[in-house]
Order: sequence, then structure tokens, then C-alpha cells
Amino acid sequence: MSVASTHDHGGFGPYTVEDLHAREDDGKGLELEDGWLIELSPSAPHNWAAKQIQDVVQAAIRESDADAFVAGGGEWEISTPAGIRKPDVFVIPTDVARAAIVDRDPVTIPGREVLLVVEVISPGSGSERSDRVGKLKEYAALGIPQYWIAEYTPHPKVQVMAMADGASTYRLPHSVSAGTALEVDVDADKRFSVLFDPGVMTRF
Repeated sequence: MSVASTHDHGGFGPYTVEDLHAREDDGKGLELEDGWLIELSPSAPHNWAAKQIQDVVQAAIRESDADAFVAGGGEWEISTPAGIRKPDVFVIPTDVARAAIVDRDPVTIPGREVLLVVEVISPGSGSERSDRVGKLKEYAALGIPQYWIAEYTPHPKVQVMAMADGASTYRLPHSVSAGTALEVDVDADKRFSVLFDPGVMTRF
């Protein structure tokens, strides 16, 4: 019996982190939520929107000379109370990224180390509800200072949720649509300011 099949539970959950990582594809394209595997639904428009946001955040970090690293693309994992998430874009301190890349310790980024996380909605997908509801609670429980929900269709917009002072919950979202500049300060070792029009997600 192969390693993968011993962790496949006959096609039924609940699953563990070990089950996810023992799959033949190493769990690529899947997240783990409360014992269940959630299939991610990337598409060309989704990936382009995420890349545009990642590039904007990277430029802001570079301009401020903050000691921070922006990652994403579904290859990175962060641990949450529900299991394993693979954010579309997220920011962590540089030393945390270095430990994961160079030392491979830990390979999965502890969610509490994340400074900013961005999820791009894939409309009608199995992951949409998770992005809008489940992750909202998980990321707040971890104390991640900011959670952005980005939508590239039907009209590009970004909702910014920031941690409420002294509470493990986010304040009501600040939403900005295409045609209006979104400006947000993000705290790292040095605060950096991200300024962009959400319309960039569909711009070529």
C-alpha cells in the first residue's frame, strides 16, 4: 500500500496535516479546513489579479526599505486554528521567510507571524465561502493585523479589514472600488504605505 493511499481515508475525511502532506501531489491546490480538504480554484484572471496586488505590495515594501517579505501564489502554507491555508498574497518578516526557505524550519509559516494577508475571490468556487467567512474568523483569531478580500469581477474592489484595538476581531471593512485610490498603512519593522487603484487587477 502506498503512503498516499494510507492517508487517503478511502476518499473520506476527516484529514490531518500529515494526510495533506502525504498526498502524491503534496497537497498542491488544497487547503485543510477543520479536517476537510478544500480545493482552491485558481484561474488565469484570478492569478493575474493576485500577481498585480503582490507586485504593488512588493513595490511599497521596497520603497520604504521595510524588513518584510511578500509571498503567495499557492506554494506557501500558513498554519491556522483550522489547519492549513495557502493565501494568494501575504507579508511576513524577512527572517521568517528566510527560515522557511533556507533552513526549512518551519516549512509551514506560523499564522501568527503574518502581517498582512490577501485573498482573491474566485466567484462561485468552493473556496469563496471560506475566503469570506471561515478565514475571516481564523485570521482574526491569529491576530493577523490586516485581512484584504479582493474581487476582480464583476467590478474590481478591495475590502480592507483591520484588527480592532484590544479585540481578536476585525473592524467593519473599508471597501474601495476601481477608479478610486486605496491607501493603507501596514506595520512591519518600518511602516509602509500601499497605494493603488483596485482596477489594476484587470489592467494589462
